[in-house]
Amino acid sequence: MTTSEQPAARLAPDDWDQHWTTFGDPVQANPANSYRRRLVRKLLGQPPPGSTIVDLGAGQGQLSIFLQSTHPTCKVVGVEYSAEGVRRAVEAATATGSSAQFVQCDLLEPLDGVPSVGAGAGFAVCSEVLEHVDEPEVLIRNASAYMAPGCRLVVTVPGGPRSALDRHIGHRQHFTAGELSTILRRAGYRVERVYRAGFPTFNLYRLAVVLRGERLIGDLAGPEADSGGRVGQAAFRLFDSLLPWSLDDFPFGWQIAAVATFPG
Repeated sequence: MTTSEQPAARLAPDDWDQHWTTFGDPVQANPANSYRRRLVRKLLGQPPPGSTIVDLGAGQGQLSIFLQSTHPTCKVVGVEYSAEGVRRAVEAATATGSSAQFVQCDLLEPLDGVPSVGAGAGFAVCSEVLEHVDEPEVLIRNASAYMAPGCRLVVTVPGGPRSALDRHIGHRQHFTAGELSTILRRAGYRVERVYRAGFPTFNLYRLAVVLRGERLIGDLAGPEADSGGRVGQAAFRLFDSLLPWSLDDFPFGWQIAAVATFPG
């Protein structure tokens, strides 16, 4: 049995400080991240200069830094639950010269007053976050404390089957378009449109992740994770070239995205 085929040590599914420590570096090159960044940028539209964009559940900051680079005249604030995620995000922003800011906040708890950073945002993103919590409606409702009336919100969540890695990092569920729409409406948002994106190439990528099963956890968490195996890195590069060919709105897509408005 090779190192990457050995069962990975089990971590608490909600211990995101440990997850970022274990998986943060290996997943930097994940082609699904760059695919979602392109999708989010398209759905977000063109924030005017001086706008505030808040990234809800910013993780280690990749999306926030990307949005700051594509909208340099805007203020981008990443809100993240994990202290390790915030530390990594600040470190990445400093290393790249990005002006994106990051704050630690548990959005499952109501905010006590107005946020000190990022309040009054006219644009917001919540990408690959709601699947990690038992009460997604509560999180996205509490997140409105950062938004100005009329704020444009872009949400992405996974659809399709859950992989072993998804379960390992605490995915409670994957969503249908109707389920995401219902959550947003119950949280008080006006849903403009829900997209089923990713068919066919993103679906193929996700299917490969599902079929790799438990071995993928070992691939990413083992001592050879940074080298990738080389096969894994080659697969990342292959899918990175293929994913742009995914359709942004097609009934069978496994990447679910929505555009909504916070009415205030």
